[in-house]
Amino acid sequence: MALALKALGKHVRLISADPPPDICRALPGVDEIEVASTVTGDWDAAIIMECGDLSRTGLTGLSGGFVVNIDHHIGNTLYGAINYFDESAAACGELVFTVIQALDVALTAEIASHLYIAILTDTGSFHHGPISARTFDVCRHLTVAGATPSALARQAFDQYQVGRLKVIGVMLNEMQLESQNRVAVLALDDVLLAQSGATLDDTDGLVNLPLTTSEVQAVVLFKSAVGEPLRVSLRSKGTVDVRAVAVAFGGGGHTNAAGFTLEATTEKRDVVVQQVVAAVEAALGRGNGKSRSKGGPS
Repeated sequence: MALALKALGKHVRLISADPPPDICRALPGVDEIEVASTVTGDWDAAIIMECGDLSRTGLTGLSGGFVVNIDHHIGNTLYGAINYFDESAAACGELVFTVIQALDVALTAEIASHLYIAILTDTGSFHHGPISARTFDVCRHLTVAGATPSALARQAFDQYQVGRLKVIGVMLNEMQLESQNRVAVLALDDVLLAQSGATLDDTDGLVNLPLTTSEVQAVVLFKSAVGEPLRVSLRSKGTVDVRAVAVAFGGGGHTNAAGFTLEATTEKRDVVVQQVVAAVEAALGRGNGKSRSKGGPS
């Protein structure tokens, strides 16, 4: 979006509450992102993307200004002066592509690469979300404009540290299985990261690993860090609605990919797991056989 606005001669600042992940640092313009907790100075408009409400930005200083809201998450509060909200879009990148077309800005290879990465990662490598013919039509335009799918996929998924492999080994060895192996529960903390020599960036996408089996239908990943609330990531297949679970705990997302934060206690973790089990049973029935195992399938 920033590259397109600059092409129109606009002065643009890129502000994020969190630093960009390592896999995105090589993309053009990423080094211009300001990491801050508040927006200062004068501005004519703030374009907010991927946020169901303004607080999801993690930024202060936006209230009262002219806000453009571009999002595709169910439950968006339509907080903007202008709201471009479309829950049928598989990724926010689809919507930004449409905006850039409406602005009559030429698709450069740089813009196309950003948008392709956005769609590729937002859909979990085309695994979830309301993926449609429009999704692939947008990707076709991006490829014609210079995005290289194979190279961008390697950049997004094949640039982690060896510590990631060590984290995977320990985490899967300690995996808890519920509801006849249909729910996998994973845990990650600072100690494991330090022992493995990994960073949080190296853990991106690990929540999806159990879904590569035919049995597992939903995954809960608990990420804990000293002095911070527990971060909970949820993933699922098909009609298993983990978004409803996230909403119940103050979060949000999509049917098959959602998340929230939680003040960590063992009891609350158990409640989260029970709610995900209930979501699986609501979609697929109760099933039969043993319901719990740890360290591998029962």
